[in-house]
Amino acid sequence: MKQVTIYTDGSSLGNPGSGGWAALLIYQNSHKEIFGYQNNATNNQMELLAAIKALEALKTKCIVNLYTDSIYLKNGITKWIHNWLKNNWQSANKKIVKNQDLWQKLYKLTLKQEINWHWVKAHNGHKYNEKVDYLARNAAENKVNH
Repeated sequence: MKQVTIYTDGSSLGNPGSGGWAALLIYQNSHKEIFGYQNNATNNQMELLAAIKALEALKTKCIVNLYTDSIYLKNGITKWIHNWLKNNWQSANKKIVKNQDLWQKLYKLTLKQEINWHWVKAHNGHKYNEKVDYLARNAAENKVNH
């Protein structure tokens, strides 16, 4: 199987407000940047969308190392999701899980790949995390998709 490294980030100017998401996919010496804009979005929605769009970009089953600076994304998909599935998408306090549609889409995509989730500290000088942060903010500010 191919081994792919992915960095993702989401941004929201206003939270909710002008949202941007970005991902950097690295395979061997090849780098692919994808990013997009969404109106009236939260930061968490953009973090989820960045991971979704990155995984959708994969054409075959891969071993993926996915890096995010979002604890919400990492813990949601590696820890909380198990109880959400068991409890019919209700949180521990019996409320419908926020961003359920995005979580469901992400969960389905994770079943198609072998993913190792990693957390990276934001704004800490990590080259690729800084790159996707810039791309996500730029998408939100300039309302661009690529």
